[in-house]
Amino acid sequence: MRFPAVFVLIMNAAPVIFCQTDWPAYGHDPTGNRYSPLTQISTTNVSKLKLAWQYAVDAAANDLNSTNRALYATEAVPIMAGGLVYTPTVHHTVVALEPETGKEVWKYELGGRVGAALRGVTYWQGDNDTPAEILAGTSDGRLIALNAKTGKPVPGFGNEGTVNLRIGVTEKFPDAPYHMGSPGAVYRNLLITGAQGQEDNPDGPAMDVRAWDLRSGKLVWTFHTIPHPGEPGYETWPKDNWIKAGSPANWGSATVDAQRGLVFLPVGQPAAQYYGGERHGQNLYSSSIVALDAATGKVRWYFQLTHHDMWDYDAEAAPTLIDVVRDGKTIPALVAVSKPGLMFFLNRDTGKSIYPMEERPVPQSDVPGEQSWPTQPFPMKPPPLARQGMKPDEIFTGEPEHEKFCRDLVQKIGGIHSYGSYTPYSSKEYRVIFPGQQGGPNFGGVSVDPRLGYVFVNSRDIAGMGRLDKTPPKDQVAYRRSSPLGEGTVNARFWDPAKQMPCQQPPWASLMAVNANTGDIAWRVPLGINEEMEAKGVHNTGAAGQGGPIVTAGGLVFIAGTVDKRFRAFDSKTGKLLWETKLDSEGHTNPITYQGRNGKQYVLIVSSGVNAFALE
Repeated sequence: MRFPAVFVLIMNAAPVIFCQTDWPAYGHDPTGNRYSPLTQISTTNVSKLKLAWQYAVDAAANDLNSTNRALYATEAVPIMAGGLVYTPTVHHTVVALEPETGKEVWKYELGGRVGAALRGVTYWQGDNDTPAEILAGTSDGRLIALNAKTGKPVPGFGNEGTVNLRIGVTEKFPDAPYHMGSPGAVYRNLLITGAQGQEDNPDGPAMDVRAWDLRSGKLVWTFHTIPHPGEPGYETWPKDNWIKAGSPANWGSATVDAQRGLVFLPVGQPAAQYYGGERHGQNLYSSSIVALDAATGKVRWYFQLTHHDMWDYDAEAAPTLIDVVRDGKTIPALVAVSKPGLMFFLNRDTGKSIYPMEERPVPQSDVPGEQSWPTQPFPMKPPPLARQGMKPDEIFTGEPEHEKFCRDLVQKIGGIHSYGSYTPYSSKEYRVIFPGQQGGPNFGGVSVDPRLGYVFVNSRDIAGMGRLDKTPPKDQVAYRRSSPLGEGTVNARFWDPAKQMPCQQPPWASLMAVNANTGDIAWRVPLGINEEMEAKGVHNTGAAGQGGPIVTAGGLVFIAGTVDKRFRAFDSKTGKLLWETKLDSEGHTNPITYQGRNGKQYVLIVSSGVNAFALE
């Protein structure tokens, strides 16, 4: 069966009782480490996992012949806190479920534009005067506070439980999209929120980051993702660019270091995505990690992962906090991954790279009007997580039919023009760009095992492919990317879009563990299969997808994130596959784990009846 949106829950059959452990935030806790101390499900018994319950969002989901079955992608990561599971759904509701049974406790209709991604909600435990709340963003630019027990709007927050995020932001662009897709971050009495708008057209409402009083919903501070006059970084854009530019946006999940009073923002790419001729300069704070004083919104430091981004290499994976031991000293660090397939370990106090790093010259653009940045940052450790380019002799040769498709494609584009991860798109020829707009790593991000000192991340190798063509005179972007395979982002990749099979040698996706204390890759294994290739004897190719891993003290890494519909568990020390099951539909998001009131450990993932990866 294929469901529009299903919560697939697996539990351990063993009735061993431990103290209850929740998953109260998008990344498990404010640090975003996605690490659970639960040990009931372990390397010795994970093979016994079985389905406990599933919750279908749409009643029509149970009728395969229904004409009312609406299929949407989902990127939702649930939370479990205060005895309930909370999550947004593809139909833009928020539901509260019993964590042991999946029984619906309450449901709230958010409204807005169905189809836009809602990635999670925020739990705030409240205080002496305010009960626990669920904070949810909407696709039409509202922030809603709900009583965590009843699902009713909180009357003292904003206007009867709602803050209109568009006020003071979208007046010049009333019809432009303005969307709060990812959950806000809590610091003391503040909720810190980002926004999401349009990706490729540069004109639109500002995507500023703002902090709101959790009790009243009043605005406390604003951070401009494009600096205003007099602010540091203003000179990295053309004069007055901030007035009409609708990017970059912090649409990913932020993390918090409460001890230092810092919030770490992942910030996306500037627009237009693939042509920067109207935005000369370094373009701060696009494609960057930005550390703000969480109480005031003032910049403490920043680290730009991609200068003058022309590849859609936004840095939207949540920065993850970790302590790194180097030369006998413990360094407070954060892990940042970028779509180019690079991992940076940054000092949380200074923003400086813990491992040696260098600015390397990169190929320059030949597109009229473009002034690409001469260098890009590369860490000396860890090594790249994704393929950084391709040579002609690396074409796929494992199966005749797919090999023919790929060779015909290469002939059509005039050869493989690939010059490293920062190969610019050209106006003169088609180019193959690894890792491409999908990454490498993507917004699924990483998880951290503090005992092992390992960082777990999945990475895919599906190149971008295209050429920049001149647009009509009235287009606000002078050059836009085209693909020899036709219209649509799904066709602007170096693959067979019908089969979602890349044209280079596999593996096409991997799961790996990076030793944070040495910068070395501890292990690396293919992630996913292609069933057609498996049937023809080509095994463990890896599979496209989205979504990241979690890790537990039971020695397990859980991950879905593949178009093969599998949900898997790996040994965190070795990378050995210990368990897998096939879901009813694809799971392109991050799982969670928690302990129910019955003492049993559960693993939970949201899946949907449509290929989220193909729509990106």
